[in-house]
Amino acid sequence: MRKAIFGITGMSCAGCAARIEKELARMDGVGMAVVNFATEELAVEFDEAAVSEEAIAARVKELGYGTRRPAAAGELRFGVRGLHCASCVANLEKKLLSHPAVSAAVVNLAQEEALVRFDSSSIGLADIFALVTDAGYTPVEPEKGGVEAASELLSQRNWFILSALLSLPIMLTMTLHDNRAVGWMNLVLATIVQFSAGLTFYRGSWFALKNKSANMDVLVALGTSAAYFYSLFAFFGAFGEHGGHVFFETSAMLIAFIRLGKYLEARARGKAGEALKKLLRLQADKARLVTPDGEREVPASAVRVGDLVRVFPGETLPVDGEVVEGSSTVDESMVTGESVPVAKKAGDPVTGATVNKGGVLTVRATRIGEETLLSQIVRMVREAQADKAPIQRFADRVSGVFVPVVIALAAITFVVWFRGLHAEFLFAFKLAIAVVVIACPCAMGLATPTAIMVGSGVGLGRGILVKRGSVLENISMVQAILLDKTGTLTEGEPALTDIVAVPGETEARLLKLLASVESRSTHPLAQAAVAGAAERGVVPEEAADCREVEGGGVACTVAGEKVTAGNARFLEESGIVTAPLAEASARLAGEGKSLVFVAAGGKLVGVAALADRLKEGSAAAVAAMKAMGIATFMITGDHRDVAAAVAREAGVDGFEAEVLPGRKQELVKEYQARGVFTAMVGDGINDAPALARADVGIAIGGGTDVAKETGDVILVRDDLMDVVRAIRLGRATLAKVKQNLFWALFYNIIGIPVAAGVLYYPFGITLKPEYAGLAMAFSSVSVVTNSILLRRVVRRLG
Repeated sequence: MRKAIFGITGMSCAGCAARIEKELARMDGVGMAVVNFATEELAVEFDEAAVSEEAIAARVKELGYGTRRPAAAGELRFGVRGLHCASCVANLEKKLLSHPAVSAAVVNLAQEEALVRFDSSSIGLADIFALVTDAGYTPVEPEKGGVEAASELLSQRNWFILSALLSLPIMLTMTLHDNRAVGWMNLVLATIVQFSAGLTFYRGSWFALKNKSANMDVLVALGTSAAYFYSLFAFFGAFGEHGGHVFFETSAMLIAFIRLGKYLEARARGKAGEALKKLLRLQADKARLVTPDGEREVPASAVRVGDLVRVFPGETLPVDGEVVEGSSTVDESMVTGESVPVAKKAGDPVTGATVNKGGVLTVRATRIGEETLLSQIVRMVREAQADKAPIQRFADRVSGVFVPVVIALAAITFVVWFRGLHAEFLFAFKLAIAVVVIACPCAMGLATPTAIMVGSGVGLGRGILVKRGSVLENISMVQAILLDKTGTLTEGEPALTDIVAVPGETEARLLKLLASVESRSTHPLAQAAVAGAAERGVVPEEAADCREVEGGGVACTVAGEKVTAGNARFLEESGIVTAPLAEASARLAGEGKSLVFVAAGGKLVGVAALADRLKEGSAAAVAAMKAMGIATFMITGDHRDVAAAVAREAGVDGFEAEVLPGRKQELVKEYQARGVFTAMVGDGINDAPALARADVGIAIGGGTDVAKETGDVILVRDDLMDVVRAIRLGRATLAKVKQNLFWALFYNIIGIPVAAGVLYYPFGITLKPEYAGLAMAFSSVSVVTNSILLRRVVRRLG
């Protein structure tokens, strides 16, 4: 099964999204189809042997909607800067066609655009851009949907302005319908509005009804048509005594108000997805390529793996790579959410789209294009926003029957008032129209996806990457968290924790001897001892005549004195008694620490203890999880004594030691079998089976290659507190979804009866159809705006 994402155009409400999903799911070879009404994107899984992308796009078109597909493999459309005349066009086409893998090249001077067809197995984007650069022109990477979104917003604004300008004269002269000249003017203006700004609703209705379904377009087309055509017939006297009752202002203003709502909704949607757009804007356009002939500026997309690029202070790194020359500090807040710049020197990895703050860096490109960390994050966020949370299914079921129910309620309203209560025809007719237009399934369709868009954007800014939108709902329900020890709760490498000298010796001498001897060994414990001594300001002395025994220790000559460092057995075999430190060593060993005894001149000097230390903040994170009502358990492959010491220090509710990777997965199953909603937190590599099995898999410290991680949530920073933040974010997002659904339903429950006239007899209150349309439009805007308020949760994440 292959997964593809399409942009969808022409949807008017959640009913449109549901219909596309339903019809595509019926196609042979399509396994899953999810339409996100808020982002206007379709995510579809399909079997390439049974159905093609073209067939899927064609079916969407048959349903009355448009698709924006990524360029086909072997076809690329991009902008070109520097074209001046037809000669430039001919030169560039000739240069592109000179490559044997390019089959066609068409350059458009007026649009400053090029279309290239090529063999994707022989040439790629970077190679094509390099040809353009060699010809003396500047290629511009194709926009990824930004142009279409801006164009849609502009279109909605222009249609609103047109319909408002044409409707205003009708509104101002609505009391002068008896004047035939004014009547003709209103008829002409209303007709223009009805079949220009209102034409989209007819088009949407046609395709909806053709496919045996109904959506918001049907409601709007029905309501506006009823008002317009009744007024049209009344204007020409078709209704006899009702001949003078025309209300062209109703249909015209109704369309204007709905257009206003659509414009505001499009603007609000843009703000909801701002985090992803901000991320895309971080990408560098240019790169300073270092070649044997010197430096030259090229498009960032023209850089290949292995190329050297130079980055000056204040510039954005164009690619993922490794520093080969220079040192600096780099602002990696885009990736980690940390505002403090990170020091970089030769040999250190750097990430594209981060900002060089200090010195000049020369970087060798290791990943480009779609393989960069930024591209992986963008892809992950888009897939998360395309996913459908379980709570959305409720809204989908309601939306599926919404329109037919509303039309039935409108018919009942008319019959009750006209036949039952003997109201005037026009009065009952307007109430029925108000019922049709005030009801809107859009708000329910936007309730979940907009909240997930904003929630995933908030997480993105804090280094919390959510792979699927449904995870934000699932993580809020976690009851128990299983925590891997090594690399998750602890640092993952040994460190010097304790120094105990025998009576008569000083810790300073002990550290000096320890560092001097262990500096000649490559054993992890030896390296940790040297690093621990360096942290305490101790510089090792020169050691000579060294002898290392595997599994024992090291013996050297330091300043003319024989010094031995190793385990108790190694020293005792050398004739050195370790009994004076028996009590201290037993205590340290009981805490799960590794011991290194040190002797000089045949006499014991002291003992050093090393252990995998608890990360700073791990205990606080565990305490925060427990305060949220979540049970915490540690699982590790270490010995029981070591595990008990770490569990005690971390404050977890329980632990299991000497666990193999396969057993971790079994433990997750056991917790799930008890009915406990379980999350697993691990490093995303050796914990992969358990992460995949858990209800929510959280991979911590996964910023190096997010695409390979198994977890549902990737925590870019190596900070366990981000687990707490992810849970808080999930709970806040779910709360916002519930608020949105409540207001969407409450609005319709209150709005429809008011439109139907239930307040008329007690209070004389009715709702004009045009104002009902305005209320309907603003219901969607209010839901999206409420979702945007989720950004405030940043302050509560801690």
